[in-house]
Amino acid sequence: MSDPIILFFIFGITAGLVRSELRLPSAIYDFLSMTLLLAIGLKGGIELAKQPFLSLAPQIAAVFVMGLLLPLVAFPLLRTAGGFARADAASIAAHYGSVSVGTFAVAIAYMNSIAVSYEEHISLLLVVLEIPAILVGILLARGLSKETQWGSVAHEIFAGKGVILLLGGLSIGWIAGPSGVEPIAPFFFDLFKGILALFLLEMGIITASKISTLRRYGLFIIVFGLAMPLFSALVGGLLGVMLGFSVGGVAMLATLAASASYIAVPAAMRISVPEANPTLSLAASLGVTFPFNILIGIPLYYELALRLHAAMGVSP
Repeated sequence: MSDPIILFFIFGITAGLVRSELRLPSAIYDFLSMTLLLAIGLKGGIELAKQPFLSLAPQIAAVFVMGLLLPLVAFPLLRTAGGFARADAASIAAHYGSVSVGTFAVAIAYMNSIAVSYEEHISLLLVVLEIPAILVGILLARGLSKETQWGSVAHEIFAGKGVILLLGGLSIGWIAGPSGVEPIAPFFFDLFKGILALFLLEMGIITASKISTLRRYGLFIIVFGLAMPLFSALVGGLLGVMLGFSVGGVAMLATLAASASYIAVPAAMRISVPEANPTLSLAASLGVTFPFNILIGIPLYYELALRLHAAMGVSP
């Protein structure tokens, strides 16, 4: 809890709860978001330059399948236990099958702070996990409807700011390689934690703004926002062990699985499922799951990775 990264997030929540006028200018927030996305992409691209892409195909396929299955688990819970309308349940499920880049960035900082290495190409898997949950969410809401604007959806998925920046960073890191990226490393890598701290300050303020929504929609959304990431982390951790990841890699994949999108999926759902209430999805993902993962979840998922490795007799 003494990590300044976490303290910046708590500071943001506190400022939001006391209704302070503190907010980062939108242009600054966009700049921080873009820098984080590019930095994460560059790290993954550098690692890709060190190994054949085809060797990663089984991992990519397995993670893609996980992204398809997680929303299918969440959807019936939201429909039956939560009593949500079909469109709302599908939208929330899609958020929880996709990923949070902010959570992933904090996980990177955490692993670095405890000197635990992980498979750097995990950034590629981050991109992979952005896609399948969106497709499943649309199908759950609409079925194979002719009215679905698949062209617009595909454009939002692959040309949306988040995915295009990650893909751009991956490509640049892959083509340039470690030596080529070295001149820009001080900005993207050395300043990573400082940029992340400012990003989390703003995310804390945004999180505080969702608390009133949680009061309005009841206890279930809080319980779901805490239970679903724990289940997903177990699924991601088990998959990481099966894929032969290191302890750090298992923890990172568990974190990816446990996170919930608040950028790519809301944009895609707005186009394809406009009748879904975005407040519900963001209240769960930003108001509950994001702070839980930042404050408690990431260290918990690292402990899970250690225990899974030990239980399955895999050496760290």
